[in-house]
Amino acid sequence: MLRPADLFDLRQTAHAALFEGCEFAWEALARLTDYLATHLQPGLRNHCDGVAWIGKDVFIGEGTEVEDGVMIKGPAIIGSHCQIRHGAYLRERVIIGDHCIVGNACEFKHAVLFNHCVVPHFSYVGDSILGHAAHLGAGVKISNLKITSGHVRVELDGRSYDTGLRKFGALIGDHANVGCNAVLNPGTILGRHTLVYPNVNWRGVLPEHSIAKNRAVVEVIPRRAATSG
Repeated sequence: MLRPADLFDLRQTAHAALFEGCEFAWEALARLTDYLATHLQPGLRNHCDGVAWIGKDVFIGEGTEVEDGVMIKGPAIIGSHCQIRHGAYLRERVIIGDHCIVGNACEFKHAVLFNHCVVPHFSYVGDSILGHAAHLGAGVKISNLKITSGHVRVELDGRSYDTGLRKFGALIGDHANVGCNAVLNPGTILGRHTLVYPNVNWRGVLPEHSIAKNRAVVEVIPRRAATSG
């Protein structure tokens, strides 16, 4: 489940060429800089609701609404009929598909979103690829840098894969859904139609059609009556 086709429907992006010849899906991240340099043709066909700061190396498709307070540094390619909501911060090297929601106070850097992705509130998405109709709940953070030295590695079926990447957040498969305030650690891979419950701290590979959830126990005790002073 490490190949691009294992995780992503490549018909659901206008940028399938980014993945051509990739043995492992994360290899597309290393190609992103060159891909944007050769494929980006700046142009703004969007509507702005308020005042946004948009860099010179940015393309935005028709029907996309960019709300007040957005900053898009570029290089970036943003598709058609998207919502780029108030306070979103799109840093360097970002590709957004069609019909996506990029939410308020979300930050994106060196990332690819397939069509119909939804990242609506308070998330960080760095050095990551989100598949078709993937969804991140409010406050999801994708950690893209190990606190120890060396490349990010992926462990699967007893084998360790050196990604060759110092910064690598997550590959999130088509229709995967990550609950509020979850943290995805470097090198996370979520298969298609997976669920990660709220507040989970996830590391590693989650097979398709699986659920990752906490087993934390919530204790309920009687509430003591307040004493009068």
